[in-house]
Amino acid sequence: MNILIGGEAGQGLVTVGQILAKSLVRSGYSIFVTQSYQSRIRGGHNTFTIRVGVEDVIAPQEAVDLLVALDEETVKLHKEEMSSEGLIIADEAFDGADKATLKIPTRRLTSDQYANTAALGAVVALLGLDGQLVARTVEDYFGKAHPEIAEENRRVLEESFRWAAGQAGAFEKLLPTVAHPSQRLMMNGNEAIALGAITSGVKFFSFYPMTPATSIGLTLAAWAKDMGLVVEQAEDEIAAINMALGASFSGAPSMVGTSGGGFALMVEGVSLAAMTETPVVIVVAQRPAPATGLPTRTEQADLEFVLHAGHGEFPRAILSPGTVEGCFYLTRKAFELAEKFQGPIFIMTDEFLADSYRAVRPFEVEALSPIQPWSLEKPSVSIPYCRYAITDTGISTRILPGLTEHLIVADSDEHTEDGHLTEDLLVRKRMVEKRLKKAEAIRAEVIPPQARGEEKPDLLLLCWGSSEGAVVEASSMMSSRGIRTATLHFSQVWPLVSEHFMGRLQEAKEVVCVEGNATGQLARLIRRETGFHIRNRVLRYDGLPITPDFILRELNQER
Repeated sequence: MNILIGGEAGQGLVTVGQILAKSLVRSGYSIFVTQSYQSRIRGGHNTFTIRVGVEDVIAPQEAVDLLVALDEETVKLHKEEMSSEGLIIADEAFDGADKATLKIPTRRLTSDQYANTAALGAVVALLGLDGQLVARTVEDYFGKAHPEIAEENRRVLEESFRWAAGQAGAFEKLLPTVAHPSQRLMMNGNEAIALGAITSGVKFFSFYPMTPATSIGLTLAAWAKDMGLVVEQAEDEIAAINMALGASFSGAPSMVGTSGGGFALMVEGVSLAAMTETPVVIVVAQRPAPATGLPTRTEQADLEFVLHAGHGEFPRAILSPGTVEGCFYLTRKAFELAEKFQGPIFIMTDEFLADSYRAVRPFEVEALSPIQPWSLEKPSVSIPYCRYAITDTGISTRILPGLTEHLIVADSDEHTEDGHLTEDLLVRKRMVEKRLKKAEAIRAEVIPPQARGEEKPDLLLLCWGSSEGAVVEASSMMSSRGIRTATLHFSQVWPLVSEHFMGRLQEAKEVVCVEGNATGQLARLIRRETGFHIRNRVLRYDGLPITPDFILRELNQER
């Protein structure tokens, strides 16, 4: 089932959407939330869409089964998207609904301030959810800080629930009951990145607010006191990355979060991290560009930018999670790589994944191994200490300033092994080679792309990042029609190790790359690195997320 809640910013649709989504998760259902909102404080048409099912839901759906209209415009805009048996829930004063509609007497039930809660009560009754469970979720949402608001919301919820239950003659319960609900968490991609960073031992996070990365910092700030970490909102992105490098140089595992426009300002800091061999994790949450673009929409168009950001030649790794769980575990992987190889490591997400709430099973954090940024033991090093000692792996022993008797010298210029500035061109050559040696070790730890489906398929769908669920579902639907399909999802897009995937590409009769950009950036990168040309592509760049329906339409395989 696909539930779309629509209205203007300021009408509380996100509030009721989150309460409904969390209630569904607590009732044992799987959910997949897609948010669409305009770049404005009030007004504009926004939606909060919840796809819900008993089995795992892995992608959004376009057809709407239950439309919850908080304003009249929502009915007009979305009534044509309704499924054949779809139902509209709207205020009795709204016009324009020629579909099956449950009209709520909102003004008899409550004031305009709580109209969203009245709609929520009707939805809860129609879905057959436990009213008391939803009421407890309302109380949890508003918390002890606003008991009067929680109480009034609960009263309106119960009254609306009773009214809707009395209208049930024409409507049956829309969701099957989950007999034994399993414990799950409702979490979006940014929250999972924050939690992954906390379990990795992050101690410093700096950022300048930029959609869609901002909530990473907000989530970390909420836990900062309990977890002993510092979250700093800087005056701009240049300051943010330089603060993070300073904190990391001092021994505090550090991360920054931004989007494309903000990352453009951080690029010089990326090169500084490489030259000083300072660990830092950089999250780039993509949105449509150039310039300000569409600040609240989604895209996958910054891969080539992140891959080549920074002047000079130095190694890096780029991780691209496709699920909320992937955001958690790949953030841990990013910290591990940054600390081990002493340099910048990237996590690429996008607005779709950042804002997409999903039902996830609790992470088994007790089983996770700690990520040790540096040795607490006094290292055995020669005197004078050489921070940039040339080694077989390119990785030098890292000592923190102030913790030993050793002098630690760092320089953004080219430097000798002991850190002092140099114009010796032979030393320059050796230092470039030292830094590039790390690339070999990074390649040895690359995560192979995940393959699903048929061996030697007729059709192989290749993708990266947040499009994973849509591609897997589209493949499954085509397989059910007798088409031999398979998928290949890259959760790490750099470095590319051809041995991990070339066999799959060569064995497929047809390969199609699915990406959220206009030029097929991953397909072009694969051709550059391997010579394999992926001619057929499904590309989306209108600001909307890739859906199974979109993929099927582009492949002339309607749902």
